[in-house]
Amino acid sequence: MNVNATMKQPVHLTTSSFEDDVLKSEKPVLVDFWAEWCHPCRVMGHVLEEFVQDIGESATVAKLNVDEHPEIASRYGIQSIPTIIIFKNGQVLDRLVGAVPKHVLSQRLAAVTQ
Repeated sequence: MNVNATMKQPVHLTTSSFEDDVLKSEKPVLVDFWAEWCHPCRVMGHVLEEFVQDIGESATVAKLNVDEHPEIASRYGIQSIPTIIIFKNGQVLDRLVGAVPKHVLSQRLAAVTQ
């Protein structure tokens, strides 16, 4: 069996998919606002790849490249990257700026989903 075939991956968002994948989602969505050139964003990308395995189906982890989709980043006032926003039922519930460890993501997600 191919181990990679069963591995969950973060969802890559676009301007056209943002509403359906994030705002209309019934479960919480952690959106990582990032860019290719951003070193802390790459670090956070590895953390999120592990985190998505830990949370199972309880939430969705998604990524939005701010260089490719600046209108969404602007809508949410993204001024520094990486920024992670936790959405639920279309509402912003929490915001983290900068690279953070996996346990911080777990705590913040648990705090807004109880």
